[in-house]
Amino acid sequence: MKDTVQFGVIGCGLMGREFASASMRWLHLAGDIPRPVIVAACDLNEANRRWFERVPECRHFYADYRELLADPDVEAVYCAVPHHLHGRVYADIIRAGKHLLGEKPFGMDLAACRQILDAMAGHPGVFVRCASEFPFYPAVQQMVRWYRQGAFGQIIEARFAIKHSSDMDLNKPINWKRQRAANGDYGCMGDLGIHTQHLPFRLGLHPVAVSAQLANLVKARPGPDGAPVPCETWDNALLLCQGESAAGDRFPMTFEMKRMAPGCTNTVEYEIDGLQMSARFTTDDPNAVYYTQAVGREQAWARLVVGQKTLYPVITGGIFEFGFSDSLLQMFAAFVSELRGLPCEFGCFTPAEALESHRLLTGALRAFEQQRVVPLADV
Repeated sequence: MKDTVQFGVIGCGLMGREFASASMRWLHLAGDIPRPVIVAACDLNEANRRWFERVPECRHFYADYRELLADPDVEAVYCAVPHHLHGRVYADIIRAGKHLLGEKPFGMDLAACRQILDAMAGHPGVFVRCASEFPFYPAVQQMVRWYRQGAFGQIIEARFAIKHSSDMDLNKPINWKRQRAANGDYGCMGDLGIHTQHLPFRLGLHPVAVSAQLANLVKARPGPDGAPVPCETWDNALLLCQGESAAGDRFPMTFEMKRMAPGCTNTVEYEIDGLQMSARFTTDDPNAVYYTQAVGREQAWARLVVGQKTLYPVITGGIFEFGFSDSLLQMFAAFVSELRGLPCEFGCFTPAEALESHRLLTGALRAFEQQRVVPLADV
């Protein structure tokens, strides 16, 4: 490797560990892409910090993130902390001059997102992106290529969804994502929304008005002592939007975010329907993209197996299957490539896109409360 990027990790839980795993797999990438080297870890939980002792280059361990930001060895930060901390912690990272890859939703609410953007405005040399891995599946990237080639023609309709069923267990203990103080008013929309928005926003498919149906299905869950604790956030959300393409097409556009979807295990679904071509993807069949072919006057769905035709080439043979950890590796490769000014055909979710996401979700809350369609120009 000709170059490395020295990272600190703030938030050493599930996603922090996934980042550490990806950094240790860097030789899986066939190209000479700068490797993220984790040199520092920060978490209030000592057990979480100690897990990072198994990362060979990690030599600094902190309970206070401000100490990590003062560490001169740290050039960039991957941050995965509860949503209510995003505004303050992300802004502090930027003001410390550290490049940032932050987890979604990039602020608990619209005000917190703007707090982060204000910090960026004062530090234009800091590179900032938001994590979103699912568009890096090769089958999704095939949809991207088709769309950029103009294969779809006029857009008829588009649908983007992420659904899981872990909360179908009614005995699952309460956690911060079910509490408004830590997760905010968005509920499932803040936690899951960017996964549905990265692909359409990048393709120039934008919502211009929104109506919403939101559901808090489980009103209480067991607390630490087993006693029921109120669940204050939305479990499921369905947003029906008026969409607009860069070509000026107007069409129905649906965003679906569900924590309680029977039979789903973090299932992501993307579908774009056009007059010339339609295509869809699901993580239930992650190595294939479905698309329509004309058969006389009729249209037939065909299944194209894509395999390991990745955005950033890897050592794995093209006939083998692609999975979630592979998508994370591709996302981190995109981040460090953009950071170092290397070619990047499809980058991570941008702060400008995060702002659009917040305007959409804020509009959805307003639409549900007022039971009307909300133009996003008014948000």
